[in-house]
Amino acid sequence: MSACLEINNLSAVLANGQRVLRSVSLSVQPGEVRALVGESGAGKTMIGKAVLGVLPSSVRIVEGYMRLEGEDLGKLPPKARRTLIGARTALIPQDPLTALNPSRRIGPQMTDRLVRILGWSGDKADRRIRQLLDEVQIRDPDRVLKSYPHELSGGMRQRVLIAAAFAAEPRLIVADEPTTALDVTVQKQILRLIAALQREHGTAILFVTHDLGVVAKISQKVSVLYAGKVVEEAETAALFAAPQHPYTRALMAATPRYTDPLASLKPVDETVLAGLAAEIAAADQGWRQPHG
Repeated sequence: MSACLEINNLSAVLANGQRVLRSVSLSVQPGEVRALVGESGAGKTMIGKAVLGVLPSSVRIVEGYMRLEGEDLGKLPPKARRTLIGARTALIPQDPLTALNPSRRIGPQMTDRLVRILGWSGDKADRRIRQLLDEVQIRDPDRVLKSYPHELSGGMRQRVLIAAAFAAEPRLIVADEPTTALDVTVQKQILRLIAALQREHGTAILFVTHDLGVVAKISQKVSVLYAGKVVEEAETAALFAAPQHPYTRALMAATPRYTDPLASLKPVDETVLAGLAAEIAAADQGWRQPHG
């Protein structure tokens, strides 16, 4: 079975030449959830933005390739690349309040992509979003569709964005820390909802998170990142049973345990950080930014 998403040897740099992604390679199979985990600044969101074609103007891909269902995104003309990404991918963002336009009602925001990008009729788009609102357990769709974002709770806004992401049956969804802005109880509900929809629709998900507890609940495979480099990858069960890299073990040790709420937090040890710094220096040694 060919990969839904294949990333090979991907490197990206800032305008000053500093590497922000270091020879990243990973794949996501159809119907698979692949987690990208690491601390803030590890490069998780940068990979997601690269896949969706929305990297900041200050960041440039200089090496490697990304293939979406076999199509090399780097070799497509810009318009064809945008069309492919728009038709086959979707995003569940981190903060639903800032992701939604505060001056527009929810209904038009949900149907816009279906009508303008995918060419659906308004009636077809309306039926589809109402179906998805039911799937994400929104009981009063008429009220929600007529509401402005500020009139909905955080959990409700996130359900709206999840419904919008699944509406066009994308092959791949990039979920960029979709529970971070929510309280703990709502986080659990949203994770269950995403997992149920993913199984029902068979959608592949690239799930960006810093939370190993989330990784354990939702993913089949994991890539652990540090400073834009994949330091370990494995099937989720295998990673939690026997993590191989010292940084992965340190992250697990630093995770609070609800079974021992009074235990002191364990920061990542300085020796582990020193080893990571040496690993990154070795990765950069001799690397030259490709011309062109």
